[in-house]
Amino acid sequence: MKPVYTSEDLKNYTESLPGAWPYTRGPKATMYTERLWTIRQYAGFSTAAESNQFYKTALKAGQHGLSVAFDLATHRGYDSDHPRVSGDVGKAGVAINSVLDMKRLFDGIPLDQVSVSMTMNGAVLPVMAAFIVAGEESGVPRQKLSGTIQNDILKEFMVRNTYIYPPKPSMRIVADVIEYCAREMPQFNSVSISGYHIHEAGADLALELGLTLADGLQYVRVALERGLQIDNFAPRLSFFFATGMNFYMEIAKLRAARLLWAQLMQPFKPQNPQSSILRTHCQTSGWSLTAQEPSNNIIRTTVEAMASVFGGTQSLHTNSFDEALALPSALSARIARNTQLILQHETGIPNVVDPWAGSYMMETLTNQLAEQAREIIQKTEELGGMTEAVQSGLPKQWIEQSAAKRQARLDSGEEVLVGVNRYQSETQEVPEVFTVDNTQVMRDQLAGLKNLKATRDAKAVQKALAALKTGAQKNANLLELSVDAMRARATLGEVSDALEQVFGRYEARTSLVTGVYTQALGDPEELQDFLKQVKAFAKKEGRQPRILVAKLGQDGHDRGAKVVATAFADFGFDVDLSPLFLTPEEVARHAIENDVHAIGVSTLAAGHKILVPELLQALKHQGAGDILVFVGGVIPEQDHDFLYKQGVCAIFGPGTPLLKSAQKVLDCLCNRSN
Repeated sequence: MKPVYTSEDLKNYTESLPGAWPYTRGPKATMYTERLWTIRQYAGFSTAAESNQFYKTALKAGQHGLSVAFDLATHRGYDSDHPRVSGDVGKAGVAINSVLDMKRLFDGIPLDQVSVSMTMNGAVLPVMAAFIVAGEESGVPRQKLSGTIQNDILKEFMVRNTYIYPPKPSMRIVADVIEYCAREMPQFNSVSISGYHIHEAGADLALELGLTLADGLQYVRVALERGLQIDNFAPRLSFFFATGMNFYMEIAKLRAARLLWAQLMQPFKPQNPQSSILRTHCQTSGWSLTAQEPSNNIIRTTVEAMASVFGGTQSLHTNSFDEALALPSALSARIARNTQLILQHETGIPNVVDPWAGSYMMETLTNQLAEQAREIIQKTEELGGMTEAVQSGLPKQWIEQSAAKRQARLDSGEEVLVGVNRYQSETQEVPEVFTVDNTQVMRDQLAGLKNLKATRDAKAVQKALAALKTGAQKNANLLELSVDAMRARATLGEVSDALEQVFGRYEARTSLVTGVYTQALGDPEELQDFLKQVKAFAKKEGRQPRILVAKLGQDGHDRGAKVVATAFADFGFDVDLSPLFLTPEEVARHAIENDVHAIGVSTLAAGHKILVPELLQALKHQGAGDILVFVGGVIPEQDHDFLYKQGVCAIFGPGTPLLKSAQKVLDCLCNRSN
């Protein structure tokens, strides 16, 4: 960005109006002057009954639509009683095992009046099917259900990792959902193409924009290959972007997204103007939230929300200030929701449609971002489209490189983070945080599963699952067959397992980017001093300090793990990355086989009080109690003492400089060997 922009920067500027092609200024001519954006807060935790009460309270307080967060077990297609998910049930979202859970989730909520967004990708078939049946059984036919299912599996293979099946059958499932919704659910968005998770994984804005639109282009082609006409499904495609702290650029990003999408759709010759309009939900950045001085996050969220609105979002989620510590408390959730209400009703911001139009700066930034995103889209096209690009691993590598560079800028102080790397307070804020009693959730879910299986028609369930399996082997619409199975009271895990028997379960390759972090960090004196310490350790021990960086359970959010692994490798450590989705016992075995000195556990999904102690016990049982364990991620201060008593050697919260973390780990290793 330049400090001054003039008319010289806009020589090729073409003026347009809101609601007119290419929709740079907004999808509607009147925008918020007639209809405000939808307040759609993303929420879900514990059991369906508890989340239901939370939703009702939020709707009474001014929220317009619902956005459901599912727990990691549900995302990965496991019922709550599966042995691999004991630490994940109900923690980072609501546990859903069957239609009965889905009916409890929306009990007393009129599904013909309230739109529902569901962030679900891997287990999209049983979740969407359970929602359809729950609507039916509450008196709302599927034709009247409104909302959005994310159904964006490509970005799962790039960043978020809640996939189940390999890419090819996963893309078939995407097409089945699009086809079914086009035929049966005219008010429902069949795909929400998500840049949010790409942004949160570390992509810069141009990379987020380019990869997201390339994903959307791939979904359009998949639907056309299915025989659908462009105007039969394109008007129900939606997008989902993150909004970070780069205020002007975030506004430009949303304007550029609409411009680019309208242009990308032209070769498909849509007749309906709605087919060329990019409609989007936005969410303020979770990654920009800090554990240090969390009250600062209220200000960050407000700035990001304003950028979303100035950019022309159709709906918005504002994050709670304590989400770098734990799940949102009732107080923080209310502040987050009221942030939007204040923007809507007190500021006057909605009274003008795209007030940035014609700005020398904003129009220049919009065009520049669009051009950079076009180049990224072209790169994916040269790889054969996004499905092929994702399987090549290149987009994932681009994102990881971007994340490592960003972390280095923060750690060096080149990029300021108030309260973290500059202007730190001498007093520490320790807000009261919300936690989920996983033990009680497990009891409730297991009891519900037991009752379901005891009272259902087992033969009808097996018949429906057999039909689903046969349909997967042929060319049947799998959402249609999943609706039959969930109506018969099959569980989410049973539907997922039937498909897994045909498609298999996907296992990603782990890879490590090296050299990027220190190149961006530069060559500070502290780094040279630390490298000397590493050499001294290696001379004494006969080898480099060796660590295993691991995720436990079904938590696939691996940005932190990848950045830590990259930095530690650059600092002279030998670093192994464990595969995702391992149990504590499997991680312990992996560590022993790789003869590591320490294990670094990255945790973002609130399972640390269950899974980390299980890891420590597994190490002892396997005769490797001398392997040190350190933990980083979203860990409330109140849990630190518990983890230290269990035997953890160090805990690093969000924002901890990586060189400082490495120094602490090396000190622990040196103290152990002395």
